[in-house]
Amino acid sequence: MNPRIKTFIGSILLVAMMALYALIAVTIASARLADSSGVVHLAFFAITGLLWIVPAMGLVSWMMRDSRKPKA
Repeated sequence: MNPRIKTFIGSILLVAMMALYALIAVTIASARLADSSGVVHLAFFAITGLLWIVPAMGLVSWMMRDSRKPKA
């Protein structure tokens, strides 16, 4: 696949994934953490704020992988 097309597709997927992830995180927070303290909110959003990096790393590594190189 052409690297420019791969990067374009990956960028669109990354933005869509982040929007969906944020929507899910806020929905869970508003449904489950309504009566919780500020410390619980801080912990939840700190964890969910860092958790999106795991799938994003896989997507970015796929985008940067050169499909034209022969695998050893």
